[in-house]
Amino acid sequence: MNLDFQQFIPSLPYILKGIGVTLQIVSLAGILGFVLGIVLSFFKISRFKFLGWIADAYTSVFRGTPLVLQLMLIYYGSPQLIGYKIDPSTAAVLSFGLNSAAYISEIIRAGILAVDKGQSEAAMALGVPYRPAMMDIILPQAMKNILPALMNEFITLTKESAIVTVIGVTDVMRRAYIVGGEKFSYFEPILIAGLIYYIMVMILTLLGKGIERRMRRSD
Repeated sequence: MNLDFQQFIPSLPYILKGIGVTLQIVSLAGILGFVLGIVLSFFKISRFKFLGWIADAYTSVFRGTPLVLQLMLIYYGSPQLIGYKIDPSTAAVLSFGLNSAAYISEIIRAGILAVDKGQSEAAMALGVPYRPAMMDIILPQAMKNILPALMNEFITLTKESAIVTVIGVTDVMRRAYIVGGEKFSYFEPILIAGLIYYIMVMILTLLGKGIERRMRRSD
């Protein structure tokens, strides 16, 4: 093996700029997935069966097909469907957000069902309407229980964001690939990209554990 990392030192700032692109996509997709996931989880526990069917069908489609397929459908298929080509970063946010919502909806649904039924029964006995009871009593308790699972989903989203390179988004992986092409050597820059992703994931893991410890102290 003839590895030369020194030749890539001048290119490190260029590769590191991709961190901002990656975090922006992941953050926006995470927000979209979380909001839509809450709505879908409410559909799944709704008394109206057709809402549950809609949410279950949505979850089945997005969990049952590859994320890269969803990304390419949204990016390459948008001109044919809506007559307008979506920006690569926007396509990435939409595909990751819609995909993440399917998983988050299951996490939130499980968290809501895990809350003691006595909480909702007490709210009903006190005359608290369903929506305020769910938003102010049940959901906050569920969020504490599902925080580790939500952090794991966000970490998974961060790692999976590397596939945006297939549609040309200049994230960490894409920049590493470009640098490798300029130097005719791909192993070193891709390894550097892998190290960057590992550091990001470790930081997110430690952040999640810190938030979890703080919430446990507040109980």
